[in-house]
Amino acid sequence: MSLGAPGRLEMGLDTFGDIALGPDGSPLHPATVLREVLAEGELADRLGLDFFGVGEHHRDDYAVSAPDVLLAGLAARTDRIRLGTSVTVLSSDDPIRVFQRFSTVDAISNGRAEITVGRGSFVESFPLFGLDLSDYETLFEEKLDLLAAVVAEKPVHWEGSIRPPVDVQQVMPTTESGHLPVWVGVGGTPQSVVRAAHYGFPVVIAIIGGASRQFAPLADLYRQALSQMGKPERPVGVHSPGYVAATDEQAIDEFMPHFVPYMNKIGRERRWAPMTNEQALAQLGPDGAVYCGSPETVATKIVDTVRVLGVSRFQLKYSMFTLPHDQRMECIRLYAEEVVPRVRAMLDDA
Repeated sequence: MSLGAPGRLEMGLDTFGDIALGPDGSPLHPATVLREVLAEGELADRLGLDFFGVGEHHRDDYAVSAPDVLLAGLAARTDRIRLGTSVTVLSSDDPIRVFQRFSTVDAISNGRAEITVGRGSFVESFPLFGLDLSDYETLFEEKLDLLAAVVAEKPVHWEGSIRPPVDVQQVMPTTESGHLPVWVGVGGTPQSVVRAAHYGFPVVIAIIGGASRQFAPLADLYRQALSQMGKPERPVGVHSPGYVAATDEQAIDEFMPHFVPYMNKIGRERRWAPMTNEQALAQLGPDGAVYCGSPETVATKIVDTVRVLGVSRFQLKYSMFTLPHDQRMECIRLYAEEVVPRVRAMLDDA
């Protein structure tokens, strides 16, 4: 399966390898969580989903810090699902090594690898790898420029301010298709989508707060920028958190005990006011960013997002803080077997 075309909706999943709690109430070992993610990716493949993404983080909430290694393992255990990141923190990585690692995953998976690059939602990787946060903008801009040169799989003659120049005829290993798909994860700033358009990269809009219609101007700006730059139309994806259960009541009852503590944990780090249950429930409603409920409720909300933003791919971030593995597996099953068919039927009837 090739990179999603603008007219073809792909349905996928994202996880960060959120560390759940064991039977004794203590956090699971990261190794256990990584094995659980492999099982979740295998299930997504068996059930016919289009995409499985793992995000890179460097903190004790999440087990995935080397997504390419995890995806290589998953590549050998799956047959058809596309495998990528959500996201690769390009600012604190080396673009050449990113390409080499993912072109290797592409070979193992027979051409199913892709990358979504971004700054990431946390900054722990900067001090971890000896980088200065004052270089935040420059690091991402120049590394994206170098990555764009490398993934073209042509001679690279590049020069910037953050590393020595690159002058090579070829970066190995090349891909069999000659094209390793790269998406850019964006959080809502106009300059991010314009920059992605400059390179002709598709975008994934991370909607983690507010209604999807609030991001319509951003999607429109991206398409306008592509047109003005003489670039062909490219896909727009959406990444948002959510959870599917048999009924709305069950979904809320199972999701809320993990969602509210997580939001308040992040809020304390960022000095946000505590989230109340009422505010959390509003995020689960029709105008919120969380796709939580029965298959019918979640499908209806996804279809609304697809229509409003002209989305080519929807990625449900199905793992949430301490939500246990068995509930994540059932969420994946319901998403694949009941949500996806409803979404496609509703779009076909439009």
